[in-house]
Amino acid sequence: MARSKARSAVSSVAVVIATLAAILMPVTPAHATYGPDQAVSLTVNSNSGPSIMLAQLTGTLAFDNGNTKFKYSLKLCWGSGSYPSPNFYVAVNGSTYLYPSQTGTAPAPSGCQVYLFLYDGEYTHSTTLANVTLYVTGGWFYPGNTYNSRTKSVTYDNPYN
Repeated sequence: MARSKARSAVSSVAVVIATLAAILMPVTPAHATYGPDQAVSLTVNSNSGPSIMLAQLTGTLAFDNGNTKFKYSLKLCWGSGSYPSPNFYVAVNGSTYLYPSQTGTAPAPSGCQVYLFLYDGEYTHSTTLANVTLYVTGGWFYPGNTYNSRTKSVTYDNPYN
């Protein structure tokens, strides 16, 4: 009989400790998850003189369902007829500008310079993320020594808001 009471007391103490631990343990916030990748394809061609492919941005972009983040995996091709090398930047909600750092290079496909510029990353915005606009600029000389540049853009809306 004494053993039964001892087991009951130990069980009661264990239940109390487990309940207190559950109450006092901090709640981990839910993690937002990324939605499907959206294909990125933006080509900048010259608009005077012979048609020249200046730059091409390809890859993927995805938004998280928490409305504050996006991730990207992009390749920037430097057209073989363009000079200097192209560049790109990102506008978040039309007012915050990002200049992603290059994360590597890869062999270039036909029509590009020697290599592709690679950009992989993630960005967290301080408020609700409504859209992301990618801007690509390429340059060329025509006629003779006259420098020209052209910028094109594409906007991706956040599907979660």
